[in-house]
Amino acid sequence: MNFAHLHLLLNHFPIIGTMVGLGLFLISLGGKNEDLRRASLIIFPAMALLGILTFFSGTGAQGAIKKLPGVSEALIERHQGAAMLALLFMEITGALSLTGLWKLHGTSRQARWNWNMSAVLLFSIVTVGLMARVGNTGGDIRHPEISSGQEAVAEGSMMSKMVHAFEPAPARVAELMTASKWWWAFMMDMHFVGLVLLIGTVGILDLRMLGFAKQIPIGALHRLLPWAMAGFGINLVTGVMAFTGMDQYYTYDWAFWLKMLAIMLLGLNVAAFYLTDAFESVEHLGPGEDAPPLAKFIAATSLFLWFAVITLGRYIQSFSDTIAIHK
Repeated sequence: MNFAHLHLLLNHFPIIGTMVGLGLFLISLGGKNEDLRRASLIIFPAMALLGILTFFSGTGAQGAIKKLPGVSEALIERHQGAAMLALLFMEITGALSLTGLWKLHGTSRQARWNWNMSAVLLFSIVTVGLMARVGNTGGDIRHPEISSGQEAVAEGSMMSKMVHAFEPAPARVAELMTASKWWWAFMMDMHFVGLVLLIGTVGILDLRMLGFAKQIPIGALHRLLPWAMAGFGINLVTGVMAFTGMDQYYTYDWAFWLKMLAIMLLGLNVAAFYLTDAFESVEHLGPGEDAPPLAKFIAATSLFLWFAVITLGRYIQSFSDTIAIHK
């Protein structure tokens, strides 16, 4: 299996999954079904996480097919631009959904309509449209009977041309990301700040579930999770920006992909915490009370995976090395 196979395997999930999430969300509005609404709020962050991996695998897929007969560089660039714009809206939708899920763990536990739900509806509709465009532009690359080369970029509906006007130029974005070593250093510093916020918040919650600092009630620590979400958001933005600037380098770095695997497993770990009885069993634990075995196992797995993320990140080379390879 090469990167082209991996990209083809992954790219259907965020496209179809986002459509399914929006469908469930709309059905929940008509029937006022709280379970369906909660399910859609779970699907959107899951697809946002898979969307990151799909986007990262695109560079490798490009390298595998760009020299094949009949493959248009113009169509590949258009597909990359469409993917960047769609990824932006998908991650915003996922972040808004996570905020909605966190609010559901309040006292009422009801997914009441508010500005957050309105934003989820708006951004999910736009995301579905943009993801459909990503799939369409990706299909054009290997289907010359539909369109070909520069003609496909020049032609198209008025709506397609309007959307294309907002899509970033991948080469220009990559150039901006590596224009200055000071800008690169700033991105890496912000990446570290995000990591501190994320692991500092999640780590103390995991340690409490493992039995450390038992004088602190878990509910109080859980209320700090928005800081972890903010940290993950900072890491996501700076990580995607760094990848965009050095996509050829990161794509073929084994430590990078192992780090991505650990992050995907952390997503499953979070899902296991909230979708099983683990969260229900620890939510109201007071000072001195011990967490059940399942919660402890999830907490230990979380700490192990975050340690792996940090360690693998250190094996990714420094700015000077990446610049040398990139040139």
